[in-house]
Amino acid sequence: MPVADYTTIALAVLVIVLAIVLFRLVSTRKSAEPQARLRKAAKAMLSDVLIPDGEDGEILIENALLCARGIVVVDIKDIEGNIFGSDAMHDWTVITGKKRFTFANPQPGLYDRTAAVAALVPDVPVSGYIAFTSRGKFTKGRPGHVTDIDTLIRELTAESKISGAAINAFLPGWDTLRDAAVVAQLGHLIDD
Repeated sequence: MPVADYTTIALAVLVIVLAIVLFRLVSTRKSAEPQARLRKAAKAMLSDVLIPDGEDGEILIENALLCARGIVVVDIKDIEGNIFGSDAMHDWTVITGKKRFTFANPQPGLYDRTAAVAALVPDVPVSGYIAFTSRGKFTKGRPGHVTDIDTLIRELTAESKISGAAINAFLPGWDTLRDAAVVAQLGHLIDD
């Protein structure tokens, strides 16, 4: 076989190997995304949906999960640096190297979203968390309802293995939440 044929075959094999490696990197990265990981830890999930807020308006729910604890509302925060905040502070501070910035305390918004879900499904336990990715660290303690995404996913996954059958009792409430989200979305399509 001529040398040119070996070169062509080697290049073709190299291209195939690189394509396989790239595909695996992309699929691994996508599965590592917080929402994809949350979806795996829950029986069902709604993301970025509007629901009635109980005051003739609507509120955006970033993530709602159906799991063994009931319905869990999760706001994901991907903030890099050391985060300093407390339940009483209006603004939380982030320090990364020489940079410093603040952002509004996310707890009041979470409380509003959790209350809106609870009003729709009074027979289902509803809890809420602000889940930070591993890029953010609370070096001086965590405020209430704040967790890291990895811990939350581990807890939800473990609970579903132990009491997976309990989830079925929450299905009627989940259907109510899902239906309310669909009605809110349709209302916007019709109004626009």
